[in-house]
Amino acid sequence: MSGDHSHNDSQIDSGSRHNDSHKHKDKYKDKEHKHKDHKKDKEREKSKYSNSEHRDSSDKKHRDKERLKLKDGSSDKQKDKHKEKKKEERSFDDKPKKEKENGFESPFIKSEPENNFYHSLKHEKSLKRERDDDDAEFKPKKIKTENDRSEKKAKKRKQEEEDIKPKKKIKNKKGEVATDGKKKGKKEPEEKWKWWEEERYTDGVKWKFLEHKGPVFAPPYDPLPSNVKFYYDGKHMKLSSTAEEVATFFAKMLDHEYTTKEVFRKNFYKDWRKEMTSEEKSKITDLNKCDFSEMSEYFKAQSEARKAMTKEDKQKIKEENERILQEYGFCIMDNHKERIANFRIEPPGLFRGRGDHPKMGMLKRRIRPEDIIVNCSKDSKHPKPPPGTKWKEVRHDNKVTWLVSWTENIQGSIKYIMLNPSSRIKGEKDWQKYETARRLKKCVERIRAQYRDDWKSKEMRIRQRAVALYFIDKLALRAGNEKEEGETADTVGCCSLRVEHLTLHQEMDGQEYVVEFDFLGKDSIRYYNKVPVEKRVFKNLQLFMEDKEPEDDLFDRLNTSILNKHLQELMDGLTAKVFRTYNASITLQQQLNEITNSEDNVPAKILSYNRANRAVAILCNHQRAPPKTFEKSMQNLQTKIDAKKEQLADAKRELKSAKADAKVRRDEKSKKAVESKKKAVQRIEEQLMKLEVQATDREENKQIALGTSKLNYLDPRISIAWCKKFGIPIEKIYNKTQREKFAWAIDMAEKDFQF
Repeated sequence: MSGDHSHNDSQIDSGSRHNDSHKHKDKYKDKEHKHKDHKKDKEREKSKYSNSEHRDSSDKKHRDKERLKLKDGSSDKQKDKHKEKKKEERSFDDKPKKEKENGFESPFIKSEPENNFYHSLKHEKSLKRERDDDDAEFKPKKIKTENDRSEKKAKKRKQEEEDIKPKKKIKNKKGEVATDGKKKGKKEPEEKWKWWEEERYTDGVKWKFLEHKGPVFAPPYDPLPSNVKFYYDGKHMKLSSTAEEVATFFAKMLDHEYTTKEVFRKNFYKDWRKEMTSEEKSKITDLNKCDFSEMSEYFKAQSEARKAMTKEDKQKIKEENERILQEYGFCIMDNHKERIANFRIEPPGLFRGRGDHPKMGMLKRRIRPEDIIVNCSKDSKHPKPPPGTKWKEVRHDNKVTWLVSWTENIQGSIKYIMLNPSSRIKGEKDWQKYETARRLKKCVERIRAQYRDDWKSKEMRIRQRAVALYFIDKLALRAGNEKEEGETADTVGCCSLRVEHLTLHQEMDGQEYVVEFDFLGKDSIRYYNKVPVEKRVFKNLQLFMEDKEPEDDLFDRLNTSILNKHLQELMDGLTAKVFRTYNASITLQQQLNEITNSEDNVPAKILSYNRANRAVAILCNHQRAPPKTFEKSMQNLQTKIDAKKEQLADAKRELKSAKADAKVRRDEKSKKAVESKKKAVQRIEEQLMKLEVQATDREENKQIALGTSKLNYLDPRISIAWCKKFGIPIEKIYNKTQREKFAWAIDMAEKDFQF
């Protein structure tokens, strides 16, 4: 960096010497020059034997210009100001306090570069140069000899050699790393903060300073216009504001299949009555007599009106959303501006749940400031609740990562406002998760050998634990959690499997010892699988199922706590989920190594990647219902393929004709025409192949969700290394949001990375 700077200085010096000599010659030709220029020329003439003095005068001229830019015209004030700034830059641990003293009211005013150690180090070095320049003004000037000049040249060469060397990383008191690798004189984009190059906190501390503006609440209820009416038993009935609001939730879902389900209707009606006045309760006694059709039509019309908005109106809404994002969508955490993921609190509505959830249709109540717990640092500016309200509590817990929390009323679960997936805290968690899975790779064979031995144990509890661990390892099953009966949907995991969820087949489809699984997993997604297992596992399952009713637990001497405690003993940090992450990542790595053909073009390689990802999604049971528009979109794609085939046939006919023409004419023009037609055929063939690959991919993805495994179970370094190795743009695998989430992996992974 300084090498470039000195090079620029030498250019300035040589340029100024050239201009000076030019002016010196012109003063004899032009006698009407100004008094100021004449005086400068005289000074330059006096200093013609001293390069040092000449440079000093040039530097002095530069400093004079800089002083003119100062508002108060005082170099001493500027020096003091710079010294204070440098002192603040160095005392990083006191940063939040200093920011307050300097009038830092809101974290959203502070820009990212000011929070960046790369920037602060660069700024500190520029201040040092300015101080050196100021000090030079007061040093006595001396005439340099030839020896002095040669010494200076040698010193300059040495400095240039030093600048070529890679810059060292510098740690401040807090252990945060800064590097000084930018070139002076060039405007380069600000280098992004690489949190993975910094030292991490210990003892469970997640942050030292946290400041944010709190949540954005759902807007208050806007009553329906007077012409939109609710009818009961064919008669118009005016509802109270609270009852009307809950009725609109049902009206908005009137065309959805949920409102036809008995459980949904029963739960809605029960909660709706709680919001009615006593008069309304006495009149509305049967949900089937309620007519929500006018309300439903009103909301449909509003939806259409939003779609038909003018560009200007859409732009206004966009600008307002951007304003809210800038105010509430960021926080300051340890001197860095971080994006918040979900700063808006969910509006009230009706609970849907997954599958046939027993609580579907219940009212999700409006969250108010009195329900909110805010988490921030003591020395920050605390978020203010809306006027006339107060928070439930303000905490200063730096061992948790959430900013805001509240308890929802349906299942009593705690909801959180967290940082964006691209933040340091989320990124660190991801990184550690995949590193733990990589550690499992080193000891997985030892663990497998142990649970195989445990199948023969004399203790039933050890046998059950060993068989459950086999299923978690082989089938990537979730551990499953205990829950109270009827509280949630009837979903199970490995430890909570019941006898009715398994059917044992001594022989099935030409295979021996087959276990048929059929149960509802997470999010009420059905898990159905027929798996051949080892003979000893099969015999143990027969033993576990003896003298049990279908609704009895299969592993009656095991729960998730017992299993996870055992896993911790096998490897530090090991849980059932680590097995799932390990098996997903290792499957992707193996599949990519097997099916990727380096000779394929980009679309074909991406198809190979998606097939590898599909193998993982099937392993993890990431199923989905086919999209409603699937058939239509496939028809549209097939129409494009047919049109492209016709275009290809036409192009081939034109090529054949051009070849025949060239054979007769044998001139340069006809040869060029043949080459042009060949390229056209080649281009259309590539386009057709791309469409056909897309159709295959879409058909294979019909009932498989690739996103869940790609974002949560697959080490991103596998995908990024694959992209780098085979020349695939990372944008083809990860979109912009995903690239921000996995910035650490993009920076770390080289093409030879293996999980």
